[in-house]
Amino acid sequence: MATNFSYRDLRIWGEAVDLALVIYRATAEFPKHELYGLTSQMRRAAVSISSNIAEGKGHSSDGDFGRFLFHARGSLLELQTQIVIARGLEYLTKEQAAGLTRSTDDLGRGLNGLIQAIRGKRGLSRAAANTERRTADDESRHHQSCSNAWTKSKCVTRN
Repeated sequence: MATNFSYRDLRIWGEAVDLALVIYRATAEFPKHELYGLTSQMRRAAVSISSNIAEGKGHSSDGDFGRFLFHARGSLLELQTQIVIARGLEYLTKEQAAGLTRSTDDLGRGLNGLIQAIRGKRGLSRAAANTERRTADDESRHHQSCSNAWTKSKCVTRN
């Protein structure tokens, strides 16, 4: 990735910042008892997306940038899950949740495109790609090993 431009020049970073602002406004209407719960989690996840893009761009290699883009994508997926929960609790209207979901889907497509562009330049090493794949495979095997309800609940809370 060319190093002669700033993270501020990345369209995807600007979209992530805009999404964080929208999330802050939407969560301002959540019940006060959620201030340190879902409100805080959604805000942190939303801020983390643009922050990881910026931090990754500041690193010296495409491989590092790619890894931070994966972190940004993880935060985006967390936020999408939290939107579903907020809708289920009726903290968001159907229209708000649908709009936020569209925005996160669009941002996800942009992030995936940037990740693919970085990978295409072989800047994201095969080792990093394999680590990501191995982590996903390990998690899948872990969840497959959960055979009863008690174990499944432990699996859900596993870090």
